[in-house]
Amino acid sequence: MGKVLFWIIVIIGALLAARIVARHQERSQLNNKQPKQVKKSINPEKATESMVRCEHCGIHLPRSEAVLSKGRIWCSKEHADLQERP
Repeated sequence: MGKVLFWIIVIIGALLAARIVARHQERSQLNNKQPKQVKKSINPEKATESMVRCEHCGIHLPRSEAVLSKGRIWCSKEHADLQERP
């Protein structure tokens, strides 16, 4: 019984060692294949956009998505139509 247990432990140890070596080789191959990427600098003025507030519901949204009607800012055409009615 002792010999069988010894060989089971040796086999499990060999399998674990082989797995560790394989992972190490895989990681080193991935690092060699991928070129180092240079981070692109983003112009903060172009990346940010001013926010505006809807006159009807008060939600804040980017200026490019807002609806401008009669000098007032709305979040949608529907809200602009609601306020223009008498």
